[in-house]
Amino acid sequence: MTWTVLLAEDDRAIRDSLDRLLTLEGYQVTTAADGIEALAAVHKEKHDVLVLDVMMPGIDGLAVCRVLRTEGDRTPILMLTARVETSDRVAGLDAGADDYMVKPFEAEELLARLRALLRRVPPAPEAGAGEDGLGRRELIEVDDLRIDPTARRVWRGGNEIQLSRTEYDLLELLARNAGIVLDHSTVYDRIWGYDFGPGSKNLAVYIGYLRRKLDTPDRPSLIHTVRGVGYTLREP
Repeated sequence: MTWTVLLAEDDRAIRDSLDRLLTLEGYQVTTAADGIEALAAVHKEKHDVLVLDVMMPGIDGLAVCRVLRTEGDRTPILMLTARVETSDRVAGLDAGADDYMVKPFEAEELLARLRALLRRVPPAPEAGAGEDGLGRRELIEVDDLRIDPTARRVWRGGNEIQLSRTEYDLLELLARNAGIVLDHSTVYDRIWGYDFGPGSKNLAVYIGYLRRKLDTPDRPSLIHTVRGVGYTLREP
């Protein structure tokens, strides 16, 4: 299978270098020099993964990400930036990005992160997939939380909850292991494909997103923090 990548980078030297690297690795690459070209390319053709530079003229990478997420596009997005502050990384994740890399970076790490994102792209469902043979879908249920893995849809009570790709993957992982405490390293490996290290805030950020979407004043929290270890999802 040939994966398709949209690469949006305004620095021509970096863009050409990454284009050659990805092409040599077997990817089919579409390039864009700014955010406007990137949005036009995405609207014209579906890609398996997007690589967006944050600082681009016109429309920057964060704005591109926000537009696509608002439109309901859940294509995995890897952000590239020269900014190293934690607030900048959080801004990228808040915009809806799935991963974030700071320049300069090693080519092997970029390729590893792309492979990790692409492992989370759901395969095209086969006829009858996700059903129990009687036409009923397999559901994951914890208290009043329901997850349909085939459709990647989530409900709490009678309300459907809209989640980003990473939020959904994280919630399904926790729900499939309900009652079990998953340590940080395990979650990073299963969701991102590698461990960001003890100083990373990525996991805490996404746990916060899920809690804000799942919890309401009349519904108790399902996701619990086990300090110094990790997180668990369990019935109240």
